Amino acid sequence: MAHLDDPAWVVQDEHDVRPYVVTGGRTRPRHAMRLVSLLAAGDALPAEPLAPEAEQALRLCRGGQRSVAEIAATIGQPAQVTKIILSDLIDCGALIIAVPDTASGDPASDPDNGTQLLESLLAGLHTHFSGVA
Repeated sequence: MAHLDDPAWVVQDEHDVRPYVVTGGRTRPRHAMRLVSLLAAGDALPAEPLAPEAEQALRLCRGGQRSVAEIAATIGQPAQVTKIILSDLIDCGALIIAVPDTASGDPASDPDNGTQLLESLLAGLHTHFSGVA
């Protein structure tokens, strides 16, 4: 039995509840995305204040196209939660799903090209973890 002096809410509980709050209890994004889907900043600005995770994701995409996996790793949220956050940003026009130009015949522009994908992922991981001591 808990004592009256024990805190009813501990910091550990925040990690369990936060994703639920960020997504508004939703479990599925409105837009279909894979972990390798690339997103870029759109032209519109959100009308409402954003959650810190959404602000961070939008800031990251303003620097160039980013994959869902890279965004999830950077904002520290599970992939499914990240997809819901990104879907909301797509709905308000702040993000767009980037479609590579495959008409150019450039194999590097094909998102299913395994080598290019792995190189991009490796570069993203190096960037993300370069500041971690």
